[in-house]
Amino acid sequence: MSKVLERHARRIAVGSGAAAVIVLGAPLLAAAAPAQASVPAEPYATVISQNGVNERQYPSTDSSVLGILQYADQVGLRCKVRAQNVADNNVWYLLRDEQTWISARYVVQTGTLPYCKDLLQDRLAHSPQTADAMG
Repeated sequence: MSKVLERHARRIAVGSGAAAVIVLGAPLLAAAAPAQASVPAEPYATVISQNGVNERQYPSTDSSVLGILQYADQVGLRCKVRAQNVADNNVWYLLRDEQTWISARYVVQTGTLPYCKDLLQDRLAHSPQTADAMG
């Protein structure tokens, strides 16, 4: 199962567990409440949009939606790029554990985040393929 699907399955499981506790009564809430998810290592983003944010295949709203992060979700970030402008913000984040992108417009970044070009440059700069490539 993909990490996106696993994360959404966990949310459903946690949500249904919380509903069962509410039905059983408030005294059980403290004992049966699921443990809070730990904060990811920096850098990470916290979703601030009440409607959540789409995880996209590429840093563009024309790209396929591969998942959705809900309000207050926290997710690790790998790097950032400048791409399509979304509501006066042209920064997009590549998630650390998945090959998906989110718009910076709907999240708050915590920690220092490099540009993707700076991460990938070292791997490509001295490769034989780079020397032979055109353009």
